[in-house]
Amino acid sequence: MARTAVITGASSGIGFELARLFARDGWSLILVARDPGRLKDAGERISAEFGRPVEIRACDLSDTGAAEVFGRELAGRPGGVDALVNNAGFGAHGPFAETDASLVRDMMNANMNSLAILTRHVLPGMLGRKQGKILNTASVAGFAPGPLMAVYHATKAFVLSLSEALFEETRGTGVTVTALCPGPVRTNFQKRAGLADADSFFLGPLGMDAEPCARAGYRGLMKGKAVVMPGIFNKLAVGLFRFLPRALVRRLVMIRQEGRKKG
Repeated sequence: MARTAVITGASSGIGFELARLFARDGWSLILVARDPGRLKDAGERISAEFGRPVEIRACDLSDTGAAEVFGRELAGRPGGVDALVNNAGFGAHGPFAETDASLVRDMMNANMNSLAILTRHVLPGMLGRKQGKILNTASVAGFAPGPLMAVYHATKAFVLSLSEALFEETRGTGVTVTALCPGPVRTNFQKRAGLADADSFFLGPLGMDAEPCARAGYRGLMKGKAVVMPGIFNKLAVGLFRFLPRALVRRLVMIRQEGRKKG
């Protein structure tokens, strides 16, 4: 019987490339995204390329009520879920005090709260079967405070912390939890976040394409790693964060973000 992987944020970018890797290795897929049209197109492309069953589920994970309903469905699914990829999420650039309150709520729900809800519903079944894999997309942003992208950085810090904690809680159970921590990736993220310098920043030494990022995450997931950080420059940057005074890290991030205001 084919293993089943659930992948959120699967209509494009890292999520789509992860779905291709699972399909290549013979997994059946449940793809989740908020845009039904783009999701349908992604599912058809993957099914045609790899000949694998692809189920699509339009679900807006900025609504925790929708995440709760979907999570309960996954928990009650015959045979369970063998892999859960929590990849859905988005960011926004600008001062926190000027950010629409509904946008703050939706970002926290999509990036953090719905991820925790889906994981909570799927994890007990995996533990009962003594097998399962969970991949949570965090970010190098989770290693530092992010003035002018304060909520995004904070949500990714939550994802990283939760994932590492669950990695320890599930040690020796046959279930693994992995945090994928990419740096800048060339996807629709930067456009939605309103980053004016997307081209220069995302084409720089820290930037990478979605496919190699997904490949690194997939390999780490299959090996049962706790944290995967694609790219040597990202590893160096995070290493530097750990040695610099926090006050300096905050200031450096602020200076960088000030240079990324919308034109």
